[in-house]
This record gives sequence, structure tokens and C-alpha cells, in this order.
Amino acid sequence: MTRRLAVIGGDAAGMSAAATARRRDPDLEIVAFERGGHTSYSACGIPYYVAGLVDEVGDLVARTPAEHRARGIDVRTRHEVVAIDLTARELTVRDLNARRELREPFDELLVATGATPVPPPVPGVEATEAARTIDAGQRLRDQVLRGGDDAVVVGGGYIGLEMAEALVIRGLRVTLVDRAPQLMTTLDADMAALVQDAAEGKGIRVMLSVDVEEVLLDASGRPRGVRTSDGDLLAAHVVIATGVRPEVRIAREAGLTIGETGALAVDDRQRCPGHDGVWAAGDCAESHHRLLNRPVNVQLGTHANKQGRIAGINITGGDVAFPGVLGTAISRICSREIARTGLNEGEAGDAGLDVLATTVETDTRAAYFPGSAPMWVKLVAARDDHRLLGAQIVGAPTAGKRVDTFATAIWTGLTVDELQWVDLSYAPPMSGVLDPVLVAARASASALAR
Repeated sequence: MTRRLAVIGGDAAGMSAAATARRRDPDLEIVAFERGGHTSYSACGIPYYVAGLVDEVGDLVARTPAEHRARGIDVRTRHEVVAIDLTARELTVRDLNARRELREPFDELLVATGATPVPPPVPGVEATEAARTIDAGQRLRDQVLRGGDDAVVVGGGYIGLEMAEALVIRGLRVTLVDRAPQLMTTLDADMAALVQDAAEGKGIRVMLSVDVEEVLLDASGRPRGVRTSDGDLLAAHVVIATGVRPEVRIAREAGLTIGETGALAVDDRQRCPGHDGVWAAGDCAESHHRLLNRPVNVQLGTHANKQGRIAGINITGGDVAFPGVLGTAISRICSREIARTGLNEGEAGDAGLDVLATTVETDTRAAYFPGSAPMWVKLVAARDDHRLLGAQIVGAPTAGKRVDTFATAIWTGLTVDELQWVDLSYAPPMSGVLDPVLVAARASASALAR
């Protein structure tokens, strides 16, 4: 008898699992439900589409619904799963085009519902939307192209800063507002200050420790600005980028376990505990942090794709474990690359770890080579055994990807004493005679030896 895998969610985790399962088991029936109109798209690319750096919205789509169907996956877009019955092994699915509800059986179920925006609870915010989907990104780009000189972006994380830069590229005057005392709270304050310098250098007005109290609307109900604790800001465009939370409502209502992070609890095979044949992956699921040794919810496409692939393998009889995360992330904001991995100084302190943080300023290339520019590297290392626990980088283009070397060092348990001697490449167009990774590791090892 043919078994049926139902997938809730048609983006990174869901379609990675479906595609993997299809390759491994050609007889498995696979159906994927996606409430939007697109599958396998890059939400991370939306700010660049808004900025005009990406011309066509279709360029953000890695694989269309039709392409998935051609590979034997029954993809149903504009179909929203509204309930899960684990006892009957059945989904309630709303066909948003036909406006009818369907009952869809399953033998295996993958929950890949992603994350949902968390706007500030203030009047008027319902008239805005976070540009996290292709459709929303198209609407924002169209609005910007229709005119208006000023914009307000609420939220100083990765997406807020990327959106602020996108609007500056479009020629708008942009104000970025955040209630936190610094931008990018995933960085330590000293490194975040370098990001703020870059943003302000591009003409973005940054307002920190400021609360948004209301989204101001015009007579037609469209945003015309925001009211803040530091006064009113009038603008033709208001973008809310205050973060997201795991989308777990229907999973919770079905009785699946929600972990301490607010995301779905899973084991290292992506199984939902206590429910045979039920799996979860991506932004809606927890991950194990390799340093903190506890669950975290890290919402990145890298992890979503990996977890989806692991789920697809295990659904079809394999036995592969997801090895955990370090929180490695990178972005380019206002011509400055920002990257981090492992623990920052604040996170290490909160975890009760005795660490030493060391920061160096160096150059992306040999100092005499054309195009060389400054970069800053901050390392966090354990005082007792000198293990590298975290790294942060802020700098000119080519600086950020060095974070991958630091992530590899943390993953394998290298000390900074060992890392400073690793055989890394050298040529003046790419680095000084000692790569910034080695410069930072040497500074950390020397500080720990004092």
C-alpha cells in the first residue's frame, strides 16, 4: 500500500525534505501545502529586490511549484493547513482560491510552517506588513516606485538594516527606529557601534532607545508615519522589521510539544517526541546549540535546508542526526560586512562562562594593495582551556566570509593557540601576510597568556 507524506510549508525546510524523500523513495506519495503562491524562494533576497539590485522577482525562486510537480511532488499553492488531527492522521486544508475546505490524509507528516512577524502592539500597525514574502516584497517595491521621499524602518536587526539600506539605494531619506540601546543585538555593543557608524555614513538616521507608540494613518488608512516616544516621524513608507517568532499555532492545537524557545521540540532526527511519523524542521523547530548545550531557535535558511534534508532522509528509512548549530550568520549592510558565530561576550557571560574578549583592527588585504580597507575582528575565548567560543567581524567587502574559518575552528574545538598557527593562504590582493583570522587568534592567545 502506497504511503503518503504530507508537508506543511513550501519553502526551504519543507521542499528540501520533500525533494530528498522523493529522490530516496520513488513510490512514496508526497503532497506539499503552501498558503502562498511561491515555493523554494529566498526571503533573504527580498531587500535586494526592493533596492533594485535584483531585477526580477522570479530570480529569487530556486524552484517553482511546476518544477517540483515535474519531479513528482504534488505541490498545492494557495492551500492553507488550518488543523492537524494526529489521531485520524488527517489535515484540514483550506483552498484559498476555491474557498472550500478539504480533508487530506497522511501517513507521515512534516511540519515546516516557518516563522511569523511580530509587529509592535500599537495602533495602526495592522496597516503595515513586513516584507518577508515575495508578494509583500513586490508590494513594497511598487509602493516605493510610485513615489515618496521619506521612509521609517522600525527594527534594527539584520532585516531592518537591510531594508533601510535598500530604501537609501532607492534615493529615500530613511530613519531607523529601535527600542534597544544598540543596533543588531546579536553583536556586542562595541561591534554594533561600528555597524551604526556605517549606517549613518550612508545617510540613515538612527534613533535608539525609542519606542514606537502608533503608526500614523492618512484618510485612506495608509501609513503616513509613526509616533514615537521621541516625537512624530512623517514618511510615505513605513516598514516594520521587529522580528519574528516560530509559527506553531496549529501544531500546538494538535498537541505537539512546544519547547522552551517557543518553537517545536524535536530530537536530533527531526522527530516530534511522542508522535510516531511526525517531524518538524526549519524556523518553526528548535535546534541544539553546540556550545550552550541547550535548545535554541535560529531562523536561517541554512539550517532549514539542512534540517529538511535530514527529515527527508529519516522519513524514508535513513538514520541521520542534525549535529546542531553555532548561530553563524553574515550580512552586508551599507557596504560593510557583518558576521558572527558562536557566543558573543554577553552570551558567554549569561551562560556563566569565564571568557576573555579580544578585538583587533586590521586590513582586508595587504595594506599597500589597492582596495585594502579596515576590518575589525572580536574573538571570545575560554580562559581555562583557551578554546575559541565566538567571533564577530565588521568590515569592508571580503571581510565577512572569514567567519566561516572561525566557525570551523569552534565546531572542531580548536584553541586560539592552535588557530594562530593554522596554514592559511596568502597573496596581497586577498590578505596581509598573516590573514586577519591569524592576527586575531594571535592577539587572543597573547592576551590569555598574560
